[in-house]
Amino acid sequence: KGFKDFGSNTNIVFNGTFFSNSYFPGIGYNPGVELVEDDDRRREGLPVKERMREADDLSAKQVNAFGDDADRIRLEIVVGTERDQIAIAPGALRKEWVEGDRKYFQYKTDRPIANAYSIVSGRYAVRRDKWRDVELEIYYRPGHEYNLDRMMDAMKDGLQYNTENFSAYQFRQLRIVEFPRYETFAPSFANTIPFSEGVGFILKVANPAKDLDVPYYLTLHEVAHQWWGHQVMAADVKGSAMLSESMCQYSAMMVMKKKFPPEIVERYLKYELDSYLSGRASERKKEQPLQSVEAQTYIDYNKASLVFYTLQDYIGEEKLNSAFRKYNEMWRFKDAPYPGSLDLLTNIREVTPDSLQYLIHDLFETITLFENKAERAVYTQTADGQFELTLSVTCEKIRSDSLGNEVFATLNDWIDVGVYSRDDKGNDKLVYLQKRKIAAKDNAFVITLGERPAKAGIDPLHKLIDRHSGDNTVAATEIIDIANIPLGN
Repeated sequence: KGFKDFGSNTNIVFNGTFFSNSYFPGIGYNPGVELVEDDDRRREGLPVKERMREADDLSAKQVNAFGDDADRIRLEIVVGTERDQIAIAPGALRKEWVEGDRKYFQYKTDRPIANAYSIVSGRYAVRRDKWRDVELEIYYRPGHEYNLDRMMDAMKDGLQYNTENFSAYQFRQLRIVEFPRYETFAPSFANTIPFSEGVGFILKVANPAKDLDVPYYLTLHEVAHQWWGHQVMAADVKGSAMLSESMCQYSAMMVMKKKFPPEIVERYLKYELDSYLSGRASERKKEQPLQSVEAQTYIDYNKASLVFYTLQDYIGEEKLNSAFRKYNEMWRFKDAPYPGSLDLLTNIREVTPDSLQYLIHDLFETITLFENKAERAVYTQTADGQFELTLSVTCEKIRSDSLGNEVFATLNDWIDVGVYSRDDKGNDKLVYLQKRKIAAKDNAFVITLGERPAKAGIDPLHKLIDRHSGDNTVAATEIIDIANIPLGN
């Protein structure tokens, strides 16, 4: 009878079925299926709709971000599938058996979980390992072994970082389950992470030491959701994604920071910056500050990576982690009322020095942008073999409203100044990075180095939201000092 060329259902398939509890009945009214776009609502004679309720709306904080059907639930589920397939759902596998040509799996959670769960079924091979007393599993299609080692490493690294810095992991298992590339994302349910083959299993990372290692990074992000989303559930208000997606971005970036040198981390930050700038350029309603983000992935994923990475760089990773720990202790496994972004910011303010409180306003409460540019870098080699570099840069600070109207803001900020040399293979190597107080548009710095500089600039690792980040660094040019040339040469 033919088939649709677009829009057909691909959740339930021959091999690699993946669907969520949205297939089951819900209780009450579901505002998630209302018309959202302003033009669509006007066409139907409806008023413009805000995407989410305000962050300080007390009645809205009675509902968590997973929906208003329930707080936490106890889940026991039996899934029947083809005899040669494995079915996976959140919880511990309590029993499996065969009846006729069908195979059945019974799962049950050890503790109440968020009202969000998935069912996955496919013909899988299984890679198994352990981290402490946690059973680790990756269910994958045979032939898709390319990234299994790095994904398993990321599971261990993510469990290690989040456990050491925030709280104990709440389950006895953690599993990743492959599903087909009809979708390219990886949601995180209680102890179970369905993972698209397109962003994990068959995505080729030619050189993990240089390229963006998406399978490793994305695994870290989804593991962190076991804390930010499942241990602590956010209220369904503006800013809720900052308490889940953004904090998971932070956890992932901190592991990356420890695993890779700054030159590699800079590529991740640059990617996030470019994605944020591209996203805000195509915003159709209004851009929000991070604390009020409304289902805007370019903000709660991309911008947030920069915001939280920058904050820990300025106030210290341990200080920021102590704020996250306190937030976790206050809200872990609690039902309504649920926390909002302002609750986390209270904890962050407590650990931020007075001299850096301005960062909270810039990073979370407003839309703050920069125009940082390296104008010129020249150096000479001194008689004692050192290199004296003179770097000229310009800097401007800008505030934008939700509609994109911009004004210049007072500049009195600590901003990185950095210098790179080149290693034997011709790769950039960061040899100098220091924060300088900048209060004027035009600035010049004199820096003494032990290595020959190759390039230098302002905010070279792209920690700040710079509208044009391609000009942050400039090649360093040598100026021959006639006075130091020996006679006869």
